[in-house]
Amino acid sequence: MPRTAKGDALDALIYAIFKVNGCLIRGGEALSKDLNLNATRWQILGAIDTQPRTVAQIARHFELTRQGVLWAVRIMVSDGLVELIRNPEHRRAKLVQPTPHGRALFNAVSRRQRKWASDLAEPFEIPEMQAAAGLLLKLATAFAPEPEAD
Repeated sequence: MPRTAKGDALDALIYAIFKVNGCLIRGGEALSKDLNLNATRWQILGAIDTQPRTVAQIARHFELTRQGVLWAVRIMVSDGLVELIRNPEHRRAKLVQPTPHGRALFNAVSRRQRKWASDLAEPFEIPEMQAAAGLLLKLATAFAPEPEAD
């Protein structure tokens, strides 16, 4: 199939996303390095900040593999950041919730992140950022979800 202008534009967008993703990971890890949090740990703590979730729910939320999240959660359990609790809706799928230590670290990095995001957003207009976020979410929905059993 021949290349199209839309395909070329999407390729450019994808490469820009890759670049921004790398910048976000580096920036996030710089914010959280002294707290012993990496991007994955931060994401997981964010996913369970308001309510406990299963590993599968966390994985679906961030479009990650369940095995990758499970591996990270096991390490986080051994490091005292999260704990697994009984799930009243499923006998085998435990819920992941932050420990007081994990919650304190998440709150600390969240305070740093809010300032970092405000500083980073300064040169941009709000409608410009809203349009970019809308486009990225629209792109995410264009991908057919892969079925995954809980």
